[in-house]
Amino acid sequence: MAQRFAADNSPFLIAGPCVVESDDLNVRVGEALAELAVKLGITVIYKASYDKANRSRLSAPRGPGIESGLRALEKVRSATGLPILTDIHEPGHVSVAAHVADVLQIPAFLCRQTDLLVAAGKAGRPVNIKKGQWMAPEEMRGAVEKVRAGGAPDVAVTERGTFFGYGDLVVDMRSFSRLRAACNVPVIFDATHSVQQPGQGRDGASGGDRGFIPPLLYAAAAAGADGFFLETHPDPARAPSDGPNMVPLDQLASIVGLAVEIWHRVRETVRA
Repeated sequence: MAQRFAADNSPFLIAGPCVVESDDLNVRVGEALAELAVKLGITVIYKASYDKANRSRLSAPRGPGIESGLRALEKVRSATGLPILTDIHEPGHVSVAAHVADVLQIPAFLCRQTDLLVAAGKAGRPVNIKKGQWMAPEEMRGAVEKVRAGGAPDVAVTERGTFFGYGDLVVDMRSFSRLRAACNVPVIFDATHSVQQPGQGRDGASGGDRGFIPPLLYAAAAAGADGFFLETHPDPARAPSDGPNMVPLDQLASIVGLAVEIWHRVRETVRA
């Protein structure tokens, strides 16, 4: 079980498909991530959501649901040995999800939902809170306090960009040090959702531009992120959600490898 997010000597990675899919695909991605963890010597946490409750359209696919989704995630852990992270959207889902998930995640749009945050803290699992797209770094202090009040053993906050009203998200690289100072938590950079273009895809779905993932990830590695969040898929064009801002699985190792190298280089320079 992943009891702590951050290690002093290496970054960590949260990665996986956006939503739980077939067992074959889930395990295929998990096996690639397990190999990457060994190759780079880093902790990797497998991420997939059993339900995407905040899709743009009513007709958009949401995933298999909590029961079958959690069973699928158990199969990934059994096949790969990786710890599992999944989103929770309702307080009533927390205890059920915590029986399977090693880490619980609060979606950005729900980062001020007091009952959900406190319930997540009470589950006895580490909790990753996505920063709301409309919030300043310092405003996340309250969300962290709610989870800690519930008793969570570890809390992290993920930066995923800020809305400025024109269909894009903008990442302020100062956020990592500001979040850490304000909340006293490990800070993660979500390089995939930061290139999301809400409402800019087909039929009102979210679009995205994955071409900006590598430069933003490398900048965040240099700017002080403790960990990285990357959604990945063997064929993003066929992914049921977030395809335009997902990393193709066959490109993930090289992108993350360089980010880890930058992370170490910067810290060695600072220490020197």
